[in-house]
Formats: sequence, C-alpha cells, structure tokens
Amino acid sequence: MTVTVEAAGRHRLGSPGLRRINLALFAAGLSTFMSLYCTQALLPELSRAFHVPPAKAALLVSLTTGALAVAIIPVSSLSERYGRTRVMLVSSVAAALAGLLLPLCPSFPAMAALRAVQGVALAGVPAVAMAYLADEVDPGSLGGAMGRYVAGTSLGGLLGRLVPGSAIDVAGWRWALAATTLLALGCTLLFWALLPPSRFFRPGRAEHRALLAHLRDPGLRRLYLTGFLLMAGMVTVYNLLSYRLLDAPFHLPRAVVGLIAVMYLGGSFAAARAGLLADRHGGRPVLLAAVVATAGGLALTLPDSVPLIAAGLLVFTAGFFAAHSVAGGRVGLRATRGRAQASALYLFAYYMGAGVGGTAGGLAYEHGQWTGTGVYVLVLLLVAAVAVATLDLNVRLVGKLRS
Repeated sequence: MTVTVEAAGRHRLGSPGLRRINLALFAAGLSTFMSLYCTQALLPELSRAFHVPPAKAALLVSLTTGALAVAIIPVSSLSERYGRTRVMLVSSVAAALAGLLLPLCPSFPAMAALRAVQGVALAGVPAVAMAYLADEVDPGSLGGAMGRYVAGTSLGGLLGRLVPGSAIDVAGWRWALAATTLLALGCTLLFWALLPPSRFFRPGRAEHRALLAHLRDPGLRRLYLTGFLLMAGMVTVYNLLSYRLLDAPFHLPRAVVGLIAVMYLGGSFAAARAGLLADRHGGRPVLLAAVVATAGGLALTLPDSVPLIAAGLLVFTAGFFAAHSVAGGRVGLRATRGRAQASALYLFAYYMGAGVGGTAGGLAYEHGQWTGTGVYVLVLLLVAAVAVATLDLNVRLVGKLRS
C-alpha cells in the first residue's frame, strides 16, 4: 500500500507549536491514564473491602477499559463532525468529574457501574489524540510526537497506581482515590490551557465506508491485532502481580507492592525513544524488537525472586510502551482518510484487549497462579510477534520518513 501525505506547514520538531502540542497532550495522557488505572493498585484492598475474589475485583479495571473501547469509535466519528479539540476537552472534563464520585461509592456494584461510565467519558482523548497529531504534525516528526504522548500516558499510568498505592496505608482506599482524582483534574486544566486549536482539520461527515476500508487493509488489521494482544498481556500482569507479591513466599508490605508502578518510568522513556527510532530506522524492526523485549521481560518474572521480578517487570513495561508507541503511530501514517476512525479502531482493539484479555488473565491466575498467568501472556506475545513479522509497513511519505 502506498500513501502520500501532504506535510507542508505542519508543526515540526523544535517548533514552538509542536512543543505546546507535546505539553498539552502529555498532560492529557497523564489525566486520562491516572483516571483509567486509579483502582488497579487498590484491587487487593477493594477485594477485602467488598468481599470479592481477584477475578471479580479486576472488573474495576476491565469494565472501564471495555467501556472505553465500546465508546471510542462513536466518539472518533463525533470528532470528524465537531472537531478534534472540542471532543478531547469535553471528554477530559467529564471523566474527571465522574472520578470525583468514586470515593463515595457504597458498594462494589455501584463502583463497577461508575467505572463503566467513567470509561465512556474517558474515550474522547485517546480516540482523537492520535488523529489530532497525524493532522497537525509533520510526518517526519510524528513518531517522536506520538512517543511523547504515549510517554505521558505511561506516566499517567504510573501516577494512577503510585498515588493511591502510597496513600492507602495512610488514609484508606477512599482518600487514596480522592487524591488521584484531584491530581487528574489538575492535569485536565493544564491540558485545556495549553492545547492549540486544529489548523489542518476540516469538519465533515464520518464515513462508515472509511471504517470498512481500514478493516480491509491487512497492515492495519495486523496493527489492530498487535494492540489487542499487547494490552491484554499488560493489564493481566499489572492486575495480578500485586496479589502474587502480597502472598507467600514474598509477603511484601502493601506500600512496597505499590511501588511496582515506578516501572512505568521505563515505559515513558522507551515510548519516546521508540518513536524516534521508528522515524529513523523503520516501523517494523523497532516494533518487532519491542514485542520480543516485552516477552523476555515477562519470562524474567516467572522465578520466585524479587530482584528478577523487578528487572523483568521493567523490561516488560519498557517493551510494551515502545511497541504501543510505534504501532499507534504507524496507524495514523497508514490511513489516508478517516484518521480518527483508523486510530479509534486500533484503540478499540487495544482496550478490548484490556477488557477481555485482562479478565481471562484473572481466570488464568486463579487456576494456575503466576506460572499459568505467565504462560498465558507469553502465548499472547508470541502471536503478536508473528503478526508484526508478517506486517507490511510500506508507507511512502513526502519528507524524510522511512517506513
């Protein structure tokens, strides 16, 4: 498939406009992913508070990501009609307001329902951010910009786990959720203040034919499958590793277990770096190397050794975010029209991986403990590696960009 992208006048690396875009979307990534994962570090405590098993408690993550996945395609279509920035800004505020109600939930069903509502509200930023970048940023700078946005999402995931995980021993799970939500609201306000208006987007009617065209493209289908499999593995590992470390033979304190989210710092660095490497050396080799690194990191977590688990989780997290950064960026480059919908299909698959794959991972843990969980995730990553190895990213762009 050959794609020509008209790049004249778009924001380039080093320009003030691109710096402002990077800061705004970094803040958006922080806000969105703090809200998305704010319950993950608290799952063992919420299991005890609401008297539910691990697989059921994991629904507080899976329902949110699943609802986001269901909403993401309709929301992307709204952005084709009403504009990228408007949809992102409204979505970010609605999600922050829904989050303020989480600490008040009296029961597990109430919290599960509110988390699903929050997932729908959260859909606007990830549904549109990639398309906004593809519209506004010069193709030769897109990989780096996408990497910085994904770095913001990874740091948001870190704070979404680290803040409540650190606060719970001091103030309980309700105050832990409240602190995380207020921090997310602050990032949302920063996003509102910084985001430049679209210069190259032209409103139009969302075309269902564009969705079908994206699904007929074998390259896009492989990218969608890769996102699904990667996210299924990622959510499984971070949902369930806390249970393992709290139980025998480790019996680690909750505050220490909450620090596993620090590994997201490696993800932030890897996402930004992988985007730049893909711009210079091509998407497929960088993406395949990232998937292989993710699998290698997971393998290191299988022995009952805290140092090996820590090292493996760092490599696993860095590989995951590097792969996500490259795969998401290539979707925006490959689609010649309906970019928001193309990115939304990728993110639909990505978050469905969290919802479906993460729930299946909970069952793997209940039946096979960490060994069964590791085998399950390694199989997912093997299929992802095969999909990437057969991926054709033959994209020709105006400007210095290699596919």
